[in-house]
Amino acid sequence: MEVEVVNMKGKVVRSVELPAAIFEAPVRKDLMHQALVYQQAGAHLGTHKTKGRGEVRGGGRKPWKQKGTGRARQGSTRSPQWRGGGKVHTPVPRDYSVKMPRQMRQAALRSALSAKLSDKAVVVVDRIALAKASTAAMLQALQAVAGSESALVVLSERNEIVERSTRNLTRAKTLRAGYLNMRDLFKYEKVVLALPALDQIREWLDPGRAE
Repeated sequence: MEVEVVNMKGKVVRSVELPAAIFEAPVRKDLMHQALVYQQAGAHLGTHKTKGRGEVRGGGRKPWKQKGTGRARQGSTRSPQWRGGGKVHTPVPRDYSVKMPRQMRQAALRSALSAKLSDKAVVVVDRIALAKASTAAMLQALQAVAGSESALVVLSERNEIVERSTRNLTRAKTLRAGYLNMRDLFKYEKVVLALPALDQIREWLDPGRAE
């Protein structure tokens, strides 16, 4: 599909052919959901931990003799029913990640990009660059190319000036093409794609390319 390429002032400067294998792929909602779950599960640290009775300090001596006190039998002051005792059936460190083949993750990204393009939510910009770091200048540029909608700015490589200029914008985020992911594609309304990043996306996601 051929789309217009604009500059940072929103003026059309040329057109470019987007690869159909990536931007006109079948939209698989089930696959996109699975990829989002995969990403969120991988971000779940699973480091929560409480101590069982064998891990808490103290409790080595029997608090009172077994018989003759009139009180219930107790073997340790670190049993779960005691204040300061160990806990029962509580969280331990675990791995929450789930498995999803790389080919399926790539297919999910193709589905998401195709859905964005069909909704006219992909804007291709010939060059995203600023002379100096300026939040106001970046906001003005994004308003020119994406309007009032939130924007995911996809760059081909690290650009510290652009990244610093976008950092304080609550409705925008910069991302390098190699880190394209489902969560950010779902979160932001528009994808502002730098033209040089298109080659990286094609090399990564085109199923016809040899690996």
